[in-house]
Amino acid sequence: MDDMGTTERVLALLGLLQQRRVWTGPELAERLGVTTRTVRRDVERLRVLGYPVNAGQGPGGGYQLGAGQELPPLLLDDEEAIATAVALLAGAESGDAALRALTKLDRVLPTRLRHEVRALAGSVSSFGGGRPEIDSEALMTLARACRDAVAVRFAYRDAERRVEPYQLVASDRRWYLLAFDLGREDWRTFRLDRMSGIAELSWRFVRRETPDAAEFVQESVSSRVYRYQGHFLVRAAAATIRALIPASAAVVRAKTATTCEVTSGAADLDFILMHMVLLGHDFEVLDPPELRDRCSVLAARLRAAGKTT
Repeated sequence: MDDMGTTERVLALLGLLQQRRVWTGPELAERLGVTTRTVRRDVERLRVLGYPVNAGQGPGGGYQLGAGQELPPLLLDDEEAIATAVALLAGAESGDAALRALTKLDRVLPTRLRHEVRALAGSVSSFGGGRPEIDSEALMTLARACRDAVAVRFAYRDAERRVEPYQLVASDRRWYLLAFDLGREDWRTFRLDRMSGIAELSWRFVRRETPDAAEFVQESVSSRVYRYQGHFLVRAAAATIRALIPASAAVVRAKTATTCEVTSGAADLDFILMHMVLLGHDFEVLDPPELRDRCSVLAARLRAAGKTT
C-alpha cells in the first residue's frame, strides 16, 4: 500500500480506526506502509474533515475514533471520488485493504455520489493488479449501462458498434469492456482508449449467460488476438510463473502444486517458444502440433551455434 495516494491512504486509515478501538502509531504505520510522521499528518487531515480522532498517551494509549458521534461525509468532489474508487478497484486484487477502503468510501460519500460509485464497483473486474489511466466520464457511462442492462453504441476503429455491455475489466496496462456485439452476434472485448462517442441507447436488454469477464478479456489480449496460440505445461508453480510473465501476455493456470499450464500468443511460433525458454523452467508443448516441430528446428539451430569452429 506504500504506493497509495493521499486520499486512498486516508480512507484506509479511517477504515482501520473503525475496525478496532485503539491503534498505536507504529501499528498504523506498519499497516499502511508509511512512517509514524505520515500517520500523524493523516490523522490531522481526518480531524480537519471533522472526524473525531482522539490520541491517548502512555501505556494503552493510541489513536481512536470518538465514541457516539456521527461521522460526517467525506469531502470529495465528483472527479476525486470517481478517481479514488477506480484506483481502489483496479488495485483490489492486491489484498483486502483496498476492498475495505472501498467499503469505507461508500459509507462516507455524500448521497449524490454513493449510487455512482456503487455502480462502478459492481461493474468492474481486474487482472494483473494494474492501475491504468482512464476517462472517468466514459467509464461511468459504461458502468451505469452495465448495471442497468442498457445497450450502448460507440465508434471503434472508425466503425460504429452496438453492444450489450456486461463488465468493465482493468488489466495491468489498460481498461476493457466485455460486451455482446449485436452486429457480430458474439462476445467481444473492446479497449476503452479506442472507443469514442459512447452513448446509451433507448432500450434495456435481457442478460445472457456471461463468461468470466476477467478470464475472457485476459485470454483475448494475451493469445486470442494473435495468429498463433501456444499451450504449454510448465514444471513450476503458477505463482512463480505469474511473477515472470505480465498478465496481459499470458494466461497461467495452476495444474498441481508444482506445475501449471500457460497459454500465450504471438504472430510467430519461434517467438512464443523463445519466450518460454527464457522463463528458465522445464516445459512441454501441449499444442499446436506445429509448435512441437519448431522445437526441433530451434534446438538444431542452437546446437549448431554452440559448436566451436
